[in-house]
Amino acid sequence: MQVEHRIKVAAPCATVFQIYEEVDRWHEWDPDTKAATLDGPMRQGAQGKLTPTKGNAVPMLITQVVADRCFTVQSKIPLFCMVFEHELTPEPAGCDVVHRVTFSGFLSWVIGPMLSRQLNVGLPVTLGRLKQRAEQRATA
Repeated sequence: MQVEHRIKVAAPCATVFQIYEEVDRWHEWDPDTKAATLDGPMRQGAQGKLTPTKGNAVPMLITQVVADRCFTVQSKIPLFCMVFEHELTPEPAGCDVVHRVTFSGFLSWVIGPMLSRQLNVGLPVTLGRLKQRAEQRATA
């Protein structure tokens, strides 16, 4: 099961990626995140925790990072896994941003439909706020 949303941002991909790297500030532009931490800089293998605004903290593992292009976060709980992909593609007027969430595991059939509905409402808001922050930063 997968949910994907995208937005065009009038700022360089490097600016968007800098915002991603500020993990402890994700809650400022992602209304579905109460808190997020990493055990160091954003790099493959880094571990941390993400606390959604509704729910308990879950572990997160950075499984892929390509500076100014993409990063992937995996969160696992027993019988359920969520993979969050963040892709940046340069364009003449800025950057195309894609956020994709994939669910797997036995509980995905139970939890997935509810989370898909929430993500289809929340991801466009998150992307809009990310766009606003990146564009403000790019013109500062």
